[in-house]
Amino acid sequence: MKLSHTMAVLIIAWLAVLGCVQAVTLEVNEGNSTCIKAELSASFSITYNTSSATRTVQFSLPDSTMVDADTSSCGTNGSSPSLVAVFGSGHALGLSFSTNGSLYSVDNLTLQYNLSDTSIFPEANSSAVVTVVSASVGIWAPINTTYRCVSPSTFAVGGATATFSDIRLEAYMPGNDLSPTESVCMADQASTTAPPTTASAATTTAPAPPPPAPTPPGIPERGTYSVNNSNGTVCLLAQMGLQLNVSYFSVSQNKTVQELVNLTPNLTSSSGSCEASSASLVLTQERSTTLSFTFTLNSTSNKYHLSGITLLANWSDATAPFSASNTSLDYLRSTLGRSYMCNAQQTLTVVPTFSLNTFRLQVQPFEVTTNQFATAEECQMDQDQMLIPIIVGAALAGLVLIVLIAYLIGRKRSHAGYQTI
Repeated sequence: MKLSHTMAVLIIAWLAVLGCVQAVTLEVNEGNSTCIKAELSASFSITYNTSSATRTVQFSLPDSTMVDADTSSCGTNGSSPSLVAVFGSGHALGLSFSTNGSLYSVDNLTLQYNLSDTSIFPEANSSAVVTVVSASVGIWAPINTTYRCVSPSTFAVGGATATFSDIRLEAYMPGNDLSPTESVCMADQASTTAPPTTASAATTTAPAPPPPAPTPPGIPERGTYSVNNSNGTVCLLAQMGLQLNVSYFSVSQNKTVQELVNLTPNLTSSSGSCEASSASLVLTQERSTTLSFTFTLNSTSNKYHLSGITLLANWSDATAPFSASNTSLDYLRSTLGRSYMCNAQQTLTVVPTFSLNTFRLQVQPFEVTTNQFATAEECQMDQDQMLIPIIVGAALAGLVLIVLIAYLIGRKRSHAGYQTI
């Protein structure tokens, strides 16, 4: 009994020092409809300066946290949906969202803290309100699905860190409550599938050998993908082999690695949308990897091109979900009413940590008729490869011709040395 009482006192004291991480429920409403809902616990670690030293404080999101209705939004009038929660004396936590039609994700995580709040920042040498932002935090899920992550997830936000746990969240909600269909984060999947450990009688263990270097995956299989418009007809066609070239921090190797990952067509589903001047293709492999393409049409020049690529991936060997996006690309340029084709391998650089290798590619994002590709415009690499055999053939033909002429001249000269009797 005394031991239990002592443990209870220690736990209460520990919670009093560190702050109890409590779950809060936050909703963004528009009229009678809810568009964003989050149930989460959050704690923060912030380093600040005093007059004589540097201090680090930890505090939690209190249960008195409220949604700021003036700055939160459902994304009307062209703005992005956002949830802004305010707490304490001038502190705030913000999440802004975006979607590609099939997935939604947290684009930016914003933390605002007020150094004049002496209850959290005693003896701070500044009274400023500091705002820090982190982009691409790796929180994403399919539309009409709840993102769930019970395991703690820590994000660097400027010079601070934010740790979320026991989170259930959904944006672009069709109803007023979280969807029963859940997209579980990789950390939770790993914790539920980890093999059981058994006790060992040995007191010492030999160090584990380093993991073998990954085997290159080879050339990816070519897949066929399509997108249908509202009346069910095909509006976008694509055939291609796809290979991801990514750099990330490997858990097993304890270092940053560069790896090639092939997309497997029979494990990959396609979706997307077609508009008058834009079209998207979203490829999802086993709910762990989502690769999105955005095509843009210039109605003045009647030319289209690949303008955006986004990769979101939850890999078990990565320390955090991988996220990369670029919406200012200029690849796969072709003419309206024709398809783009490139059999040669192409490397499409997206960001420094991610590029996409394509093989035997043919794509047509606009004016698809009879579910077939239109006449293809070939890439420069294919045209160059076609020129090589022509040049080699012409050179060989020229060489044969030179040899033949030399032979005939030599034969004529040899006959000129004899007289007819």
